[in-house]
Amino acid sequence: MTDATDRFGLPLIQPGQAQKELFHNEALALLDGAVHPAAETRGDDVPPVSPAYGQGWIVGTAPTGDWAGHADKFAIWTGGGWRFVESVEGMQIWLRDSGVFSFWTGSEWRDGEQVCDALVIAGQTVVRQQQPAVPDASGGAIIDGEARSAIAAILLALRTHGLIAT
Repeated sequence: MTDATDRFGLPLIQPGQAQKELFHNEALALLDGAVHPAAETRGDDVPPVSPAYGQGWIVGTAPTGDWAGHADKFAIWTGGGWRFVESVEGMQIWLRDSGVFSFWTGSEWRDGEQVCDALVIAGQTVVRQQQPAVPDASGGAIIDGEARSAIAAILLALRTHGLIAT
């Protein structure tokens, strides 16, 4: 039997183990911070001087002090000191300072990105994968200036939203 869970490293109680409540409470403290996590910021390498209980940070790539050896992990301040949650592929943490989610790819944190195949609102697909470029209207006597201007504005909006290539 292992000492910890595979994904988050939560301590497991061993058969015949004394002081089981310590390991159980440690696991609960880690879960308290890891379920629906929120971080003050991402990338700091130096722990804050006076954190409040329950506050969390996504540790930077070159941590020092109490965070040394815990690069890219989620650090949570508890009554017992710092607790660290291993970053696992697909993990998302809300960043309070920037108001976006940070996503762990398995090798790096990516801020403000949501990876999906389509954006669906109220059952209606509104955005899908980018389509090929649409050429600007040009030449010919059939299209007048107002129509050409309207088409150009539509194309600009579609390109700005990433719906068609430039």
